[in-house]
Amino acid sequence: MEQNRMAPCIQLPLDNKLLESVVEKAKDWALMHGACMRSKTNLNKDVLQFAPFVLLPSTFPRREFQKAVEIQPILNELMHKVAHDYEFLSSSLKSTNTVDNFTRRLFEIYETVRKDGITQPISLGLVRSDIMLESACSGKERGSAAKSDPYCCWKQVEINTIASGFGWLGPASGLIHRYVLQELGRMDMIQNLPENRALQGLCQGMLEAWKLYNNEKAVIMFVVEDVTYNICDQRFHEFELRSQNPNVPVIRRNLTQISERAKLGSKKELILDDMEVGVIYFRAGYEPGQYHSENEWNARLLMERSKAIKCPSIYYHLAGTKKVQQALAKPGVLEKFLSPDKTSVVKEIFTGLYSLDKDEFGDRAVQMAIENPGHFVLKPQREGGGNNVYGDQVRTAVEAMKDSEERSAWILMERISPPMQLNYLVRPGDPNNGCPPLSDVVGELGIFGVVIGDSEKILVNKQVGHMLRTKLSTADEGGVAAGLGALDSPYLVDLSSCCE
Repeated sequence: MEQNRMAPCIQLPLDNKLLESVVEKAKDWALMHGACMRSKTNLNKDVLQFAPFVLLPSTFPRREFQKAVEIQPILNELMHKVAHDYEFLSSSLKSTNTVDNFTRRLFEIYETVRKDGITQPISLGLVRSDIMLESACSGKERGSAAKSDPYCCWKQVEINTIASGFGWLGPASGLIHRYVLQELGRMDMIQNLPENRALQGLCQGMLEAWKLYNNEKAVIMFVVEDVTYNICDQRFHEFELRSQNPNVPVIRRNLTQISERAKLGSKKELILDDMEVGVIYFRAGYEPGQYHSENEWNARLLMERSKAIKCPSIYYHLAGTKKVQQALAKPGVLEKFLSPDKTSVVKEIFTGLYSLDKDEFGDRAVQMAIENPGHFVLKPQREGGGNNVYGDQVRTAVEAMKDSEERSAWILMERISPPMQLNYLVRPGDPNNGCPPLSDVVGELGIFGVVIGDSEKILVNKQVGHMLRTKLSTADEGGVAAGLGALDSPYLVDLSSCCE
């Protein structure tokens, strides 16, 4: 599929002396303001390096950005209702549970707590809807007023319901770009960088859940990895929580520590190290490698049985699986959860999602993948980046499992072809003497939402901010924490001024 291009926000290339100077300053700004991570190749917990970033904010159509912001509360409502629909989750995941052990274990926990009776009916959702601009929108998708625009719509990539990161690094990216534009003498351009209060909004959501727990002595617990590389993103959430309410203690524990030291009280309170936990915020627990033994699985079950408010609850976690999101794209399904006007809005943003179950529809999807592998992405039921299959490897993978039940653990998604633009990718240890080369890049926008409620009603539902990740146009994956992408922020323009 042909990819269109967007003009960068500033005419490029920059003069080499100016480029070298601005890059050096931007690196130091990032280091001194916490836009950082720990090194995965040379880990030292006392040392940080700046997170990869693009030097300039990326051009993004103002209309499409605003559309993404406005639709987020509808997506929050959709995921909340899906999470509380046992029959839909059960039927959607039935085939996957037979072949994907990790998803099956999560679902077994859900079945157990449901059978015992859900102790805490309130769930906190800190969700992130990831989208990409599409180069080849149809006239219908664009609307009659925009038929001349080559790339004026975006498509849903996925909705994250667990460990939806970059609540700090998203806003930090915009702060880097404000500084860079200032150093380039373009203060006039800063007005086109949208305000981003994702960190404050997400933390406010946690504190609202903490208030609903109704125990002033309760703590908020972050469930974290054994080793946290994306430390700034997590710690800034802790610092912001303490800033908004200094009376709320925040603790960090991994699954192993929870298995060893946590217990339930007489009223199913979660007690850990003599502290009662009011809110659990999962920044880990979304991939099999984080469950080293049955002890970690027991810890997850213990937390789900407790009266602590979970972010996410086990059923919210399951609602975010690729298989469930593929099921939502089937004809007539959205109508089960949303009003007709909201359904029509969401349908416009869905790209093609196909089941690989062993039935006639799955067989048809298998054949499509084999015949046109470059048109699709093969996705497993995993989060955290680096798990998808692209290009000719789609055909290889599908052919290898087309006769086995294993294929039911995957879905097929139409590959989105976003417009490219030029930018400078700034990475730690860059060998180019501070003058990174101009590269073609593409971006993925994430919109953050907060939703709180139970099976009967939604108490809080709002959009709170955004993040933008950018990668080389030749790269498949784009996770910054995984070392494949770079921090970015949107530079909003009217579409007629986007084209090169």
